[in-house]
Amino acid sequence: MSTLREKYYEVVLPALMEKFSYRNPMEAPRIEKIVINMGIGEGKENPKLLDAAVKELAQITGQRPVITKAKKSVASFKLREGMSIGCKVTLRGGRMYDFMNKLINVALPRVRDFRGISPKAFDGRGNYSLGLKEQIIFPEIVYDEVEKIQGMDIAIITTAKTDEEAKELLRLLGMPFRAA
Repeated sequence: MSTLREKYYEVVLPALMEKFSYRNPMEAPRIEKIVINMGIGEGKENPKLLDAAVKELAQITGQRPVITKAKKSVASFKLREGMSIGCKVTLRGGRMYDFMNKLINVALPRVRDFRGISPKAFDGRGNYSLGLKEQIIFPEIVYDEVEKIQGMDIAIITTAKTDEEAKELLRLLGMPFRAA
């Protein structure tokens, strides 16, 4: 069992039940899934970049990514419908908690000039989005083998009904929010 999952049941759940006065533990918000997306803009000219991104995302998450394709043709981007333009992974269960633990305790502290993550990136329904500029902050990525530094988007989907509940959930799990 993941240490972050244990922390949720031992520390976070009782604190959320007390703060928001839930009567049933099932009312308390929890993380449902984490979606990691890497968009590769130059992937249409250089397919090796897409293959490298898929390999790196698999190393980071421990799960095989799905290649995302363009839904519409956009002439100004020289993009046709069906072209491969990125990859994504949806994590649930144990892998989700392991990734979250690695993100909070290993990757985010390795970001240069890190002062915390923005507390304003909630969507109004209790989900949090985070953008990273480079994949090399994860320990699985060997810097010398990286073809091109890629960014990634991380969406943390929770069962919270409000942003306040979701922020408290993530704060109790250890997310390093910047002072507002």
